[in-house]
Formats: sequence, structure tokens, C-alpha cells
Amino acid sequence: MSESGGNAGGTGGSGSGAPGGGRGNSGRGKGGPRDSSQRNAQGRERNRPSQRSFTENAPAQRTRRADPARLVAFEVLRAVAAEDAYANLVLPSRIRHHGLDKRDAGFATELSYGALRGQGTYDAILARCVDRPLDQLDPAILDALRIGTHQLLAMRVPAHAALDQTVGLARAVIGAGPSALINAVLRKVTAHTLEEWLEILVAGESDETTIASLRYAHPEWIVRAMRQSLVAHGRSAAEINDLLEADNAAPVVNLVALPGLGSLDEALEGGATPGELVEGSALSSGGDLGRLASVREGSTRVQDVGSQLVARAMAAVDLDPTGSPGAERPHETWLDLCAGPGGKAALLGALANAQGATLLANEPAPHRAKLVSQALSAVPRDVWRVRTGDGRDVGTEQPESFDRVLVDVPCSGLGALRRRPESRWRRTPKDLADLGPLQRALLKSALDAVRPGGVVAYVTCSPHPAETTAVVSDALRKRDDLELLDAGAVLDSVSLTGNLGAGHDSTAQLWPHIHSTDAMFLALIRKKA
Repeated sequence: MSESGGNAGGTGGSGSGAPGGGRGNSGRGKGGPRDSSQRNAQGRERNRPSQRSFTENAPAQRTRRADPARLVAFEVLRAVAAEDAYANLVLPSRIRHHGLDKRDAGFATELSYGALRGQGTYDAILARCVDRPLDQLDPAILDALRIGTHQLLAMRVPAHAALDQTVGLARAVIGAGPSALINAVLRKVTAHTLEEWLEILVAGESDETTIASLRYAHPEWIVRAMRQSLVAHGRSAAEINDLLEADNAAPVVNLVALPGLGSLDEALEGGATPGELVEGSALSSGGDLGRLASVREGSTRVQDVGSQLVARAMAAVDLDPTGSPGAERPHETWLDLCAGPGGKAALLGALANAQGATLLANEPAPHRAKLVSQALSAVPRDVWRVRTGDGRDVGTEQPESFDRVLVDVPCSGLGALRRRPESRWRRTPKDLADLGPLQRALLKSALDAVRPGGVVAYVTCSPHPAETTAVVSDALRKRDDLELLDAGAVLDSVSLTGNLGAGHDSTAQLWPHIHSTDAMFLALIRKKA
């Protein structure tokens, strides 16, 4: 699916005049010099009687201090709200910009992602604590309140520290006036624990969707969509709370060593653990992965296990040998139709290299096509090439030219809400309708581009039937030269467990609450020879 970043350099209001934040002239009168006994150790005049004690910091320092980790979280939330940025793209650059160490980087990550994940529930709580509609608040103030609320209700931060630091952040980047409002509102938030607030919010509610929306911080339309998706893929609607809860769990970083090219040894020595679902994978303990030489070289990559599984399934599924006699086609040709930003393309390139095949990676956006080339840089150059162009044209321009085609279509991303926490508040049901024609056109192009006997892997990072089974069913209904293969069995064959239980009606759906992966959908369609 498509991603876009944003310039996170701005903080939305951090450059404002901040009334009350500067050193004013209070205490200075007209006339001669003041008694030196009225000055503190820094030479600044005291504004209070001499018998009162002083804090170590000057007034401006007391009122405008921003903890760097909290400042990073604030900047991330501002970039997401004001610039439509993606948190996972903004956060690393802000951490580097502020020079956070591993501990502070972890705190900033949890604070950023947690505040974004819980936004709907936190806003419902804040609405009980603010004397005006939330949409009448300055967006920067609302983001600061969300940051403070997450610390108070969902992190092991003492209440006094959460209050002091959030108010200090507000004074530093928004102003002294708004900081007083933030202080008053957050003190009201401290009146109850998160569980107590949830009981208050759902009191009197009888609709299960509304209750789940408040308890698990998902828009109601997504709760309904996920319940529908569970049933569509052969699971029980009763799993909905487990699925929503899994969306809210902080995801573990997944690594993959490109087959035949990369190694996990350095990562494992650094604390990573071997993956349990797929060969050549590992679960990282976090930290700066850029310190690993194999990651810098690109031979080891960050990639969700679900993505690893569907890419390996596409490379492993049996072709129909009668469609391409060995004498005519000694080497296979593969196509990644929607390759940007290049994660699956890199794994496919390594698998193609190991199997004596070649890969064409297609991406319509030039800047993303450059990312694909960079992702493939660890793979021998004679194995792959990148095409910059509309994937809908490939089937017409290169008909029946490829043995295996991966079409990982742009989608709503409902399957990756745990990794892109802002998406749940950004997406709307209209996105599903808007994306449908593009998904169908790309699948048609893939089916036109695959040779007789070859296989198309249709993939989405969404479990919604409008983006998965409905698209596949439409394609099968319109043509008589296609057959649906057992995608669940192929996924099992490339997994370490051999029993993922992801298959239903010949398609396969992975789940965060079952497999600890993104909710990846896979259909394998073979063109009859």
C-alpha cells in the first residue's frame, strides 16, 4: 500500500510569541539602583520578599522547559495532524534530530504511538474534562493533552511527573496561557484510572460496537468492518475484541535475512530472537538497527513476517509445467507489479537469485521507484530491473510474459493498524469504494501479464472482504482461464510450523491476534495452460 511521509521539522505553534514566557520587567521601578540583596545568585532581581526561597532555575527556565523525548512525541503528533505524515516515517528522524539515547527513544516511541493509537478513547475522556467542544481547541493544545493523557492513564509515569513535564512542554512550544488550560484539564484526567474512565464512558451504552470502539480505541466503522472480515474469512465474530486488542499492542520489530545474501548472526548476538513462523526471520529487541552492518548493507531488512510469508508463497507455489516446457523457458521471469517502497521486492529478488530467475519490479512513482532500486541493491544486479510506470499498463504492454506475478495492491491498510496507528483515524469507508476500481484494474493487468501455467499472487494488507475476496471473485467470474489454488496450503508449506490455519475457501488470511503478523490476505490464481 502507498505511504507518504512529511516534514516533521515544524511543531505547530512552537514559534509563537508564547505570552508570559519571557522575562518581563515586573519588579523593576523607575529611579535609582535596587538593593543588591534583592538579587539572586545569577544577578537577577527577585520578585518576591527576601524571606522567600528561590528555585535553582530562572523564571524563563522554569516555564519553558521541554523534555526532549516528550518534544519528539509532540512533533510526531503535530506532523501527523498538520502534514498528513506517517508516524513511522517521522519518528526516526525526530529521534535523530534531538539525539535521544536508547532509553529516551523507547519512551518517545511508546508515547507517540500510544497517544495516536488511543486517540479516540482519550478524546472521549478529554471531552468530559474540557468546558468546550474539542474541535474548538487549538490542534497543538489537543495534541499536548493527548500526550499527557496517555502518560497518566497508560504508562508507568508518576502523575506529578506526567503533569509537570507535559505542562513544561506546553509552555515551551505553545505558550504560558495554554499551559494553564492543559494543567487544569490533565488534573481532571487524574481523577480516575483508565479502567474507571472506560466504565464511565460506556455506562448506559448497549450497542456492542460503540462499547468496543470506546474500549479499544477504534472508529465504529472499523469495528464493524473487522467483525465482518472475521466472518468472511471463516472465523468467529466473537474474536473481535481480541483482534482490536492486538491492534493496540506495540508491534515487535521483524527482521528478515535475504536468502543466500544476508545473515541474522549479528542481530541474534545483539539480543534478537529467531522467528517462529518463517525461515530466516528474527524478532528484534529494538534499539538502533542501523548499527547492524547487514542492515546498513541491505542484506538484512525490517519486514513484517506476514509480508515475508506471502512473498515466499508466491515464489514457492507450483506452476503448471504444461504451460511452459523447460526447453522453451529454462529460467523463470517474475514481476512485482506494485513494488514500492521495495520490501517484498528485495525478498523476491533474493529468492529469484537463488532459484535462477529474474525479477522486474514496477513502481509508478519515480521517487518510490528509487527506493525500490535501493532496496534491491544487495541483490546481484543482473537478477533485477526496475520499471517506472503504471502497473495497469503492464498486462497490455507485456502480455503473457511472466511466470510469477505479485500484485500487492494499494489498500486501506486496515491490516497494519498496529504499525500505523494514525491510519485508524485517517481512513474512512469511502476509501474502500475509491480503491476498489484500482485494485481490480491492477489484478486484471497481472492476470494478462502472466503466462499460461503461471501464477498471480494477489495480496493486500487488509482483511476487508471488499478488498480481498470480492476482488478475487470478480476476476474469476469474468474469465474462464483461471483457477484458484489453495493459498492456505502453500503458506503452510513455507512456514516453520506447517499449520498456520490461515486458509479459508482456497484463500488465506493472516491475523494479528492469531499469528502476531499484519493482517495479510493472499490469493493464488493460476492461468490455465
